[in-house]
Amino acid sequence: MTEAQVIRPAMPGNGALRFTAFLFGGVAYLTFLFTIMYAIGFISGFAVPKAIDTGPKSGVFEAIVVNLALMALFAIQHSVMARKSFKHWWTQFIPQSVERSTYVLCASLTLLLLFWQWRPMPDLIWSVQEPDLAVVIATLSFVGWVIVFTSTFLINHFELFGLHQVANNLAGREMPAPVFRTPFLYRFVRHPIYLGFIIAFWATPTMSAGHLLFAIVTTAYIFIGIMLEERDLVDMFGDEYRRYRERVSMLFPWRKLT
Repeated sequence: MTEAQVIRPAMPGNGALRFTAFLFGGVAYLTFLFTIMYAIGFISGFAVPKAIDTGPKSGVFEAIVVNLALMALFAIQHSVMARKSFKHWWTQFIPQSVERSTYVLCASLTLLLLFWQWRPMPDLIWSVQEPDLAVVIATLSFVGWVIVFTSTFLINHFELFGLHQVANNLAGREMPAPVFRTPFLYRFVRHPIYLGFIIAFWATPTMSAGHLLFAIVTTAYIFIGIMLEERDLVDMFGDEYRRYRERVSMLFPWRKLT
């Protein structure tokens, strides 16, 4: 993901409506923060009441069907609501200033549903017994989450999660025109956020069948998401993004910078 700031007109109406939109954006952002912090605990099995390998037991077939359905629900919501055609239709019914916040809130609630209803599949695929190596692998997973958060702030964290839009709307300002930038990590890979997720999902000293299913499906979805996102970026930035795509690798920094 590269920085793409999209113009969103301020919400027409009085100050009370704009303040309500700002509160809604704040609630959506706080819900996202809770969800992403819970996701870290859910994947790592640390400091959350229900993690990826805990919860009521069920049959293998039921677990696979339910877990795939939950991930499919998130993938559909996350992809469909991000498309330009859906946004054009959706903003006929909601103000443009809260479109991103609505997207963030829906994605967060869908993920929370996944965490709540996830069926554990605790059979071990691998388990690292060497304590020092296990710590290194767990630390690598944490580094993945750091890459995710760092990458969002390298572009525009608060616009990415809807706060910038509702704050500008409250102040009666329009969003600036789209700007294409490739700061720091974006000079080495085109999608450092997705790279961070892949590292966080796969770097685990204890890999259960359920964790493996989650990692495989989410990684496949990431590649699909990249394809859809890059199509939108080409539409937005044209040859500028095409040259960037030719120069910089998608996820792993193997190309030389020119």
